[in-house]
Order: sequence, then structure tokens, then C-alpha cells
Amino acid sequence: MKTIGVIGGMSWESTQTYYRLLNEQVRERLGGLHSAKAILNSVDFAEIEPLQHQGDWQGTADILVKAAQSLEAAGADFFLIGTNTMHKVAPEVQSAVKIPLLHIVDATAEALKADGITTVGLLGTKFTMEQAFYRERLEGQGLKVLIPNETQRNAVHEVIFKELCLGVTKPASKQAYLDIINDLYQQGAQAVILGCTEIGMLIKPTDTKVPLYDTTELHANAAVTYALK
Repeated sequence: MKTIGVIGGMSWESTQTYYRLLNEQVRERLGGLHSAKAILNSVDFAEIEPLQHQGDWQGTADILVKAAQSLEAAGADFFLIGTNTMHKVAPEVQSAVKIPLLHIVDATAEALKADGITTVGLLGTKFTMEQAFYRERLEGQGLKVLIPNETQRNAVHEVIFKELCLGVTKPASKQAYLDIINDLYQQGAQAVILGCTEIGMLIKPTDTKVPLYDTTELHANAAVTYALK
């Protein structure tokens, strides 16, 4: 079994989900008392979030580069960035270490294509929905990507930072998300990507008829597959 490195803390609410999923998947596949070999570097999100909103992506990259280098030094065979938004600086982080990065978009795209999905809606932070780094990587793998309108994007973003990253889930926010998911479905999305690692705290597949692809689950599953192959 390879050792999985995880850059977490963005937010720690979703990082604990990663840890649980990695271990559940290893136990399910190997049985007995097996658990994941994992090394976690959990950063302080309060240092990163202001840089995101200031557009200082180099500053965020510097923090993640140090985290990735620490994982490599500690013996990780490969690593994950346990957040969608910070994959904006994935190239800079990958170039600073020799161990491979398992990219969250690739894990998601692989699952979508395996299920025959060609048009997909995307929910996430405004950075993830609006900027090219995420959508273009999906589009480069043959997927058409739909995003909510500006008012909806603002609402999705605000719930992530003001509620979900603080461990807060509200019925009104859940309904707002479900309405947006349904709107994307009406526009032609065959499925919707939960493209923020916290959204799975709020929305479950049983909440809607629209197929949902939770990037946290897909990323963790892909990591275990890679670790065990």
C-alpha cells in the first residue's frame, strides 16, 4: 500500500471527511483491520482565505508548496490537495515536489465519463465556478460545463464561506442549493458536480433526482485505488 499525503485544513470540516473516506475505502477493499497509510499536513485556513479574496494566488501557492514538500519529506508516495479551489495553484505545487499529485478534477471527470455524462453543472466557490482553471480542465476531457447565474453563484459562495466552512448547515441554504441544482438540470445538465469539498455536508444524493458527483468522495476513492494498485 502506498502512503497517501493530504494537504488539508481548507477547511478542516472537509478534511475529516477525507480521512474517514480514505480509511473506509481501504477497510472495504482489504477487509479486517486494514486502514489507510496517510500523512496529513493541515494548514491554517485563516491564512489562506484572505489571500484568495485578494487575488494573491502566489501567496496561497507558497503555503501549499511548503505543505507538499513536508509530505514528500515525511515519506508520502503521492499527494492530494483536499480542496477544489486550491487546485488553481496545482501546477505550482506539483512542480515543487517529485511525488505525483492526484488531481481532483481528473478523478471527477473519470467518474463522469464512465457514467456517460457529457453535460454537467458545476457548484463551488466563485473562484471554481468562474475562473478557467477548473472548467477548462473538465472541458479538456470532453465535458460541457454549465454554471449558475451570477446571483446564484454569489449565494453558493456565501454559504460555503459563511456556513459550511464553519460546520454550519441551514435548511434554507439546502433548499437554495437544491433550487440551483434543479435549475442547472432544466438547462440541460445531466448531473451536477459538488465542486467544493464541503457541499456534501449540506446536500446528499437522496435529496434530489439529479445525479450528484461529490468531488470529496471521488477524490478519496481515486486515492485509495492509486494507493492499492
